[in-house]
Amino acid sequence: MTPDPERLAGRAELLTPQQMARADAAAVALGVPGPVLMENAGRAVARAVRARFTPCRTLVVAGPGNNGGDGYVAARLLAEQGWPVAVAALAPPREGSDAQGAASRWRGAAVPFSPAEAARAELLIDAVFGAGLTRDVEPAVADVLRAGKHVVAVDVPSGLDGATGQVRGFAPRAALTVTFFRLKPGHLLLPGRTLCGTTVLADIGLPARVLQGIGPATFANLPGLWTLPALAADAHKYARGHVTILGGAVMTGAARLAAAAAARAGAGMVTIAAAGRGDVYRAGDPGVIVTEAPLDELLADGRRLVWVCGPGLGIEAVQNSLPALLAAGRTVVADADVFSAFAGNPAALRGCAVLTPHAGEFARMFGAPSGNDRLGAAREAARLTGAVVLLKGPDTVIAAPDGRAAINASAPPWLATAGAGDVLSGLIAGLLAQGLAAWDAAAAGAWLHGEAARLAGPGLVASDLPAALTHALDLTTKSAAYPPPGL
Repeated sequence: MTPDPERLAGRAELLTPQQMARADAAAVALGVPGPVLMENAGRAVARAVRARFTPCRTLVVAGPGNNGGDGYVAARLLAEQGWPVAVAALAPPREGSDAQGAASRWRGAAVPFSPAEAARAELLIDAVFGAGLTRDVEPAVADVLRAGKHVVAVDVPSGLDGATGQVRGFAPRAALTVTFFRLKPGHLLLPGRTLCGTTVLADIGLPARVLQGIGPATFANLPGLWTLPALAADAHKYARGHVTILGGAVMTGAARLAAAAAARAGAGMVTIAAAGRGDVYRAGDPGVIVTEAPLDELLADGRRLVWVCGPGLGIEAVQNSLPALLAAGRTVVADADVFSAFAGNPAALRGCAVLTPHAGEFARMFGAPSGNDRLGAAREAARLTGAVVLLKGPDTVIAAPDGRAAINASAPPWLATAGAGDVLSGLIAGLLAQGLAAWDAAAAGAWLHGEAARLAGPGLVASDLPAALTHALDLTTKSAAYPPPGL
């Protein structure tokens, strides 16, 4: 479950485990003692537990590091509130560590680290490993975690890689995860997001200025990370940009969906270049211009700056048209058949503004699947092509050639429907036409796409999305709940 967007306002940065360790060290250097941070973290865990559960037999399973130290603090504070709590230690804390100090203040029951003890508890607080685990969870540890009836994870469920969201051997499915200061990519990437349950992001006393020496380049994709185009009082249709969509002769619905989304996104004019089949398209939206003019004639019009190439177009038509668009210096959103037409040849896409492949198209285009590191794969694809790469999925990644990346988690499951990607490509084009940079248009488009699907509700089909975009745009532009994150 994704954290509440309002609670992430101003905290959109996502830190890798290594960056989080640097933030902790920087806080200590600024005068915030490590034991204070640990006490605050344990208090945040205890507070979140008390808010969501009634007192019950609770077992804290603690590792030897700082994660375990947080667990010892939570155990002590819950016990002080009358909870029946025991601690099972995988191993004693390291000599002289902050965790050893926290463990020394635990005066309650200590029980064996075993599946039997985990099964006896009603609530298992998982403080074994944090997000920086670099090896697979051992079977003996997995057996203990697996035996928990209801799991609360400290930082991440043990075994979850905080950088990639992948599972190292085994990770329990938590009902609640309490993490600190900033989320990690693994909290939003799958399968990590589904394993974390309700995620609480707690402030524990790290000053925000520790980020200055870290320079985060990964963000949760939320309003505030980008700004939608604002209409001037004297705006007219030409000032709002012209989007041209190449339409194929067979799968005509794809171009229609893209055109409807571009118009709803605010483009002043939208044209479908129908390649000899204008009669098919003229029966559609009366606000969309349809032309059968040849491509070279259309490119002679300097107002046609933004193009969508690929949806429903056909491989041969893409091979003929995309090089011409790029040679003319046009702003191109490339999707669908582009990734088959130029499979294995990323250099052919250099000059595109935004690429929007799903996982299968990504593998076809770049010669390998995105694998266990979607962030890394999208970043590398952006570097290779010089384009913003939007790797579609329930955990969509938007990566820029300069290394920035955002993870979008606004999409509900019912957005997985045929034609939704065509809507997304048109939406991004509509934002580009109004002057947004490629990164902003792709990130805003991904968020609005998911928000429109949420507003439309279950039972969604792709043709519902353009109308729902009106409401998503209205909510986004009017909302005061998402102040800029100060990035």
